Amino acid sequence: MNVIIANKYKEMLMGLNIEVIKSMEGVFDVNEIIDTFSNFYFDRMLLDITAIKNYENLDNLQRLSINLDMSRVILILDDNPQSETQEYLSKLISLGIYNFTRNLEGINYLLNHPNSYRDVAHIHNVDGSGGELFASGGIGRVKIIGIKNLTEHAGATTLTYMLKKHLEANYNVAAIEVGKRDFSYFEGENLISTNDNDLPKELMKKSDFDIVLVDLNNYPDDEICSFVLYLVEPSTIKLNKLIRRSRRIFDKLNNKKIVLNKSFVTESDVAVFEYEAGTKVFYNIPCIDDRKMPQAAINAIIAKMGMIKSSEGEDENFKNKLLGLFKF
Repeated sequence: MNVIIANKYKEMLMGLNIEVIKSMEGVFDVNEIIDTFSNFYFDRMLLDITAIKNYENLDNLQRLSINLDMSRVILILDDNPQSETQEYLSKLISLGIYNFTRNLEGINYLLNHPNSYRDVAHIHNVDGSGGELFASGGIGRVKIIGIKNLTEHAGATTLTYMLKKHLEANYNVAAIEVGKRDFSYFEGENLISTNDNDLPKELMKKSDFDIVLVDLNNYPDDEICSFVLYLVEPSTIKLNKLIRRSRRIFDKLNNKKIVLNKSFVTESDVAVFEYEAGTKVFYNIPCIDDRKMPQAAINAIIAKMGMIKSSEGEDENFKNKLLGLFKF
């Protein structure tokens, strides 16, 4: 069953040949819409954007996106030049709103074929004027750090967890994994599992955090992050599989942060790896015991990322070593 909230485009919406369980007509405060439908089951909501009071203010659409399942909402845009621009549509996509249209044909299509992020990614500009919400990989002051496996099972989930455990001594940190539920095997607060469609919404919910770590898995848009650590397990079989899958993978990731993880490569051999792969290595993390905290290697990569703070009880020998290697 479907819901219709209509104002300017009432005639078009009421003319649809669909079953309607509830309809509203007029202009409503966004909180009224949220209170009415946050616990109300519906198959699809057809929402005339002009029915939202002050809909021009994207903060209202953001609140709507956080509190409703936007994969079930079809937003009927106002017929004006602004809403036709890529910049405007890109802002909607950054809010997790993927189903939008202006006409009857578009409504009928989206009723049966709702969009996912992949369907609208080609018009999402996260690096330019259309993506202010995630410009420079952040929401306001929040730093979004992605972790992504390049070779199979390179340890992104465990590294995400360990980074969180080390960083939260000095920062307010959350961690999100996309497309899996492996966080259920770890203990701790603010470990969130989500899917491709809901990642932007989950990131917006974390606007009061200092750092959000994202285990990206197969999420297609790495640029939603401030930067990404691309993990390579440098065993012969893993590297050969990677190169066979994509021969120019390191060319494509030129100047990105390549991290050797679960690595038996010695520091003296990192230069050999860099020469053979044609890429620079951001950091070399050896095999470590994830049950033991803290780990010097994890603290060191945190320092390399420029996010170390002194704290009481910190190991003075390790602190002195770090301060001798890195300048802040």
